Amino acid sequence: MNASEFQDWVREYYKQRGWSDLDIFVRIGFLAEETGEVARAIRALEIGRDRPDEREETYNNNREELIGELGDVLGNVAVIANKYDISLEEVFKAHTEKLNDRYSVE
Repeated sequence: MNASEFQDWVREYYKQRGWSDLDIFVRIGFLAEETGEVARAIRALEIGRDRPDEREETYNNNREELIGELGDVLGNVAVIANKYDISLEEVFKAHTEKLNDRYSVE
C-alpha cells in the first residue's frame, strides 16, 4: 500500500467509525498519546521494561509493537492531513525540500 492508498483507507475507515468527526484538538491529543506509545515501544526495544507488572517480550514482539504504534501515529497524521485537504505526498515533498534546502551541501 502506498501513502495515497493508506490516506484514502484511513479517510474511509475513520469516517465509518465516526473518528473523523472528533474535534481537531481531540485528534492532536490522540497524536500526542500515540507518540508517547512509540517512545515506550522504542524503550522496550532498546533497554527493556523493568516493571514487575509487565512481562519481558522478545525482540520480535517488541518490534511488532513498535510497528503498530508507528501505524497509529501515521493514522492520526493522515486524519489531520485529510481534515485540511493535504495529501501525504505533499507532506513528504515539503519535508524533503525543507531539509534539502536547510542542510544542502555545497
